[in-house]
Amino acid sequence: MDSRINGSANQPITPALVTRRIPEAGLRRLEESGVAFEVCCEDRPPTREELLAAVKGRVGLLTTLADRVDEELLDSAGTQLKVVANFAVGFNNVDVAEATRRGVAITNTPGVLTEATADIAWLLIMMAARRATEGHRMVVSGGFHGWGPKMLLGQDLVGKTLGIVGAGRIGSAVARRSRGWSMKVTYADPEPNAQFEREFGARRVDLETLCRESDIITVHVPLTPETRGMFGVAQFALMKPTAVFVNTARGEVHDEAALAAALRDGCVFGAGLDVYENEPQVNTDLMNLDRVALLPHIGSGTIQTRDQMAIMAADNLVAALRGERPPNLVNREVFPGA
Repeated sequence: MDSRINGSANQPITPALVTRRIPEAGLRRLEESGVAFEVCCEDRPPTREELLAAVKGRVGLLTTLADRVDEELLDSAGTQLKVVANFAVGFNNVDVAEATRRGVAITNTPGVLTEATADIAWLLIMMAARRATEGHRMVVSGGFHGWGPKMLLGQDLVGKTLGIVGAGRIGSAVARRSRGWSMKVTYADPEPNAQFEREFGARRVDLETLCRESDIITVHVPLTPETRGMFGVAQFALMKPTAVFVNTARGEVHDEAALAAALRDGCVFGAGLDVYENEPQVNTDLMNLDRVALLPHIGSGTIQTRDQMAIMAADNLVAALRGERPPNLVNREVFPGA
C-alpha cells in the first residue's frame, strides 16, 4: 500500500483511502491540501476482501465504479467515515440511502467527462454503421484481397434520424455533433427538455416510438431501477433492421443476450458498446458476432478528462473532511442548509 501522508497535528490519525491509483493530478491535489491518505492498490481494483480490510477506521474513501459501497462496506469502515468521493459521474455502485442514514457524504464527478463520452458515442456510431471492426479484422488477418463493390456495405448517416435516450449533458453533446450529418433528432426522457428541443430541433417521443423511428439509438441515462433492463427483447424487436444501437451509459441498461439475438436474427444492423451488463465479463455471443464494435469502458478515457475527474474527486474528499459541503454532493441531506 502506497502511503502519502502529509499531516499536521490537526490531521486525523487514520488516513483517507484511495482505493485504486488515480491520475497523479488528483494525488497531487490531496498532497497539496495536507490531507493524510493512502493508496490501496496499483492499477487494478482491490478484491472485495482487500477492500473490506483496507477501509477499516477510515475517515474518507476515494472510490471507483468497481468498488461496491454497500452496508457491509460501511459497517467495515466504521463510524469515523465521513465521505465517499466516487471517481465517476455515476454512483450506482453506492448505496446512497444507507450512506445518508449514517451521515456519510457521497460525491461524484459530473460535467467534466461530457465531451469525451460524447466523442466515444460517435466513434461507436461510426464503427458500427460502417462496419469498421469487421474491416480492421479483415486487414490484420490477411483477408483483404482488394476493393470489392459489395464488400462490407454499411449504413449512411447523413439525413438519418438520431434517437437519443436521455437528454442530459452527454445526450446534448451527442446531438450537437449530429449537425455535421444533418440528422433529425428525437429523444426519450422522463422530463421534457425545452432547451434541447430548441437547440437541436428535437422531438420528444416515448421509448417505443424512438425505437421504431430511429436509425441510430444512443443511450445516455443513469442506472436506476427504472432504466435497468430498459432495452430488451421487446425494444430490439421494434427497431429497424438497418438500425444501430449504441450504449455508453451503463451496461445494465441493456440485455446483452437479447441484443446478441437481435443482431444474429437481423432485427438490428449493428451495435456499439463501451459498457457491459456484467462488466468486465462480456456476453460471448456478442464477441463472436460481426457488426459489433466493443470498447473497454473508455468513455471518459482522455488524459485531460481523467485528470479533471481526479482533481474533482480529490476536492470533494478534502472539502468533506474539513467539514465543508463538497462541491459535488449527491446526498444533500447530509449537509442541510449548507
